[in-house]
This record gives sequence, C-alpha cells and structure tokens, in this order.
Amino acid sequence: MNLDMENQNIINTDLARISKITQDVKKINYMSIKRILDVILASIGLVILIPIFVIIGIIIKIDSKGPVFFAHTRIGKNGKKFKMYKFRTMRENAQEMIDYFTEEQRQEWEENYKLREDPRITKVGNFLRKTSLDELPQVINIIKGDLSIVGPRPIIDRELEKYGKNKEKFLSITPGLTGYWQVNGRSDTTYEQRIEMELYYIDHVSPKLDIKIFFQTFSSVIRKKGAM
Repeated sequence: MNLDMENQNIINTDLARISKITQDVKKINYMSIKRILDVILASIGLVILIPIFVIIGIIIKIDSKGPVFFAHTRIGKNGKKFKMYKFRTMRENAQEMIDYFTEEQRQEWEENYKLREDPRITKVGNFLRKTSLDELPQVINIIKGDLSIVGPRPIIDRELEKYGKNKEKFLSITPGLTGYWQVNGRSDTTYEQRIEMELYYIDHVSPKLDIKIFFQTFSSVIRKKGAM
C-alpha cells in the first residue's frame, strides 16, 4: 500500500514537472513570435503616427520652452537600462522644482513616484498625459527591442527595491508600452496593487491575455481611466 502511494506521488511529481516544462516551452515560443509582431506593428504605427508627431511637437514648442522629446532611464529585461522616449510634458526646470515640494507632495512622491496634482506639468503636458499621447514615441523603443507592445511597465532603480524577492521575476520579461496594470486602474491603484498586477501578468502571459489588454488599452485611453 505504501509502495503504491509512493509510486503515485512520484508519478504526480513527474507529471507536474512535465506540465511546467511544456508551459515554459510554449511561453518561449510565444515570446519569439511576439517580438516579430511587435516590430511589424510598431513600424506600421510609426509611419502612420509621423504627422501626429509633427503636430504635437509644434504645439509643445509653442506652449513652453524646452525640447519636444524627453528621454528617461528605465530598467528593462534582465536589468538592462535604456532610454525610454516620451513627449515632454513638464517644465524645463522640473527637476529643480522638486526642491520646492510641500511635505505632503514629498510624501506622495516617495510613495508613488508621481503626484496627482503635479505643479511641474505644462498645460499641453496635462492634456498629453490624460490622453496618453505622451507615450506615443515609445513605438521607437518597441522597434529597438527595449519594449514590447504589451508587458509590465518599465520602472526606475528606486522602484525595483519594492519588488523584493520578486525582482528577478519582474526583470525576466520585456516591459511594455501598455500592460495589465495600465488597463486595470493605473494611477488609481496603490503601488503594492501595481506590483501584484505586474507579477500576475508575468505568471499568466499568453496570446489571449495580450490581445485582451491591447484592446482594453483603447477603452482605458478613451475613458482616461487612471491617467494623471
């Protein structure tokens, strides 16, 4: 009887390992296909968006002093750092303005790395953020391989510490232009909730989930869900 139970346990363990290996192989195969789709779709998107880039660039230059684009260092897959592109939405002296934050603003900044009422954002910048148009230049990051269309949002060095023992898991996948957290609350969530959602995506990444997130992104942008 005991021998039969031991044999059954061994069989169950082996089946679990085989299932895990099969899932990992499927995931690796999908990631390869996903990269090809990213390049094709982002390249098409860039060509279509060029007129919009020009219009937004002109409006930004009219609204405030400074460059049209802003590049910020983020952490990508396997900890590789890269410059993530955005349309500039803040004033030229935005970094210096941090020194003049109130105590409440500093606390919010330390907790979430952003402010709901950020005095550094320009009028045009506020519109670009609300509509997520400031993110459009990241199609260039997708073509370069820094980003995928769908994935966890890229973070900065200080944020990585919040992932604790899950750092390696978070860095095991290419970050995305949009993602599970983006379409499920974004700035309406706490940072702890964001981490849970990003890790959930990594554990459950699949073509079906990516397609769902891709189309939910348009709905979130239209409703300005979680944008700030």
